[in-house]
Amino acid sequence: MGASAWPALRALTNWSGALAGLLLIVCGGLVQAALPSYGPNGLSFIPLPMTLQVPALLLTALICGARSAMLAGVAYISLGLFQLPVFQAGGGLIYLLDPGFGYIAGFLPAAWLSGRLARQPGMDNLLSLTGAALLGLLVLQVCGLANLLLGGLVGRWNGALPQLLLSYSFGPLLPQLLLCCAVAVLALPLRRLLLLES
Repeated sequence: MGASAWPALRALTNWSGALAGLLLIVCGGLVQAALPSYGPNGLSFIPLPMTLQVPALLLTALICGARSAMLAGVAYISLGLFQLPVFQAGGGLIYLLDPGFGYIAGFLPAAWLSGRLARQPGMDNLLSLTGAALLGLLVLQVCGLANLLLGGLVGRWNGALPQLLLSYSFGPLLPQLLLCCAVAVLALPLRRLLLLES
């Protein structure tokens, strides 16, 4: 294969990863996260206070890298802002004034950081991939918290700030931490299957 074909192949890889990531994020928004539980009635599921959007974004970043994950994040945010109901409470430009928009805006730096870390040498083990996903989640949480706190300071939110912090940040945090581990468990064999260099 000639040297001129490599940039085209790289672009195709980025765009296909971005498309796959966008589909994962949109589908993840439709799926309520749940933990399996076994009780006297057999297998059941305990619903968690979140959907699978964030884990889908982090999985895209760990497998496809920063560029594809950021493209998927930009496409997802664009779809939501231009009237497609892909966000948790719908879509449209009015969502810019929603308390949860800081978390959605945090998709971009979270995707960039996790994706960059995932492409560093030595990222071929479960602990390293979990760390990259956790750092991405931390960045996403910081963006969301900053939006909530700034909005609370200027009186932008109708609800009480402690309730907003609980429902948007602290409530879903433990399940998100657990799902970061699950994302790494999924990412490791997929990276090996796709023969990604690490």
